[in-house]
Amino acid sequence: MADTQSIKVLRDRTGISMAECKKALDEAGGDLDKALAVLKEKGAEAADKKSERSLGSGVVECYIHGAGTIGALIELSCETDFVAKNVDFKAMAQDIAMHVAAVAPESVEELLAQEFIKDPSLTVEALVQQGTQKFGERIVLSRIARFAVGE
Repeated sequence: MADTQSIKVLRDRTGISMAECKKALDEAGGDLDKALAVLKEKGAEAADKKSERSLGSGVVECYIHGAGTIGALIELSCETDFVAKNVDFKAMAQDIAMHVAAVAPESVEELLAQEFIKDPSLTVEALVQQGTQKFGERIVLSRIARFAVGE
């Protein structure tokens, strides 16, 4: 049921493997929106399965906005330095740091529940779960901090 173009579109939108995208499209009868829902559900399942694994690596990422008047730091943890050094993992951390600078959540829990600023169809938690599915490792948003001049 899944044609090559649909698989490519889904892969480009999620970063998840071609095989997983094909499975999701087959399960969804070729419907792209339903396939995205299938992948979100599988991402949550993957995160649950990996929830007991230890976190031994990760990145501290910063985002400085505009003329340097607002900044954010986040710690995104993972299991291995192989994933921590991955360009896509670092990009995800950068996007989350940008979100923190823009939205100013008070806690990690609040941040995880928010709609992701770059893709409102996802929560930040769903974004992290997609990362777990994509990289095959447990990923946890460990800490956040936001600074603004005069605050």
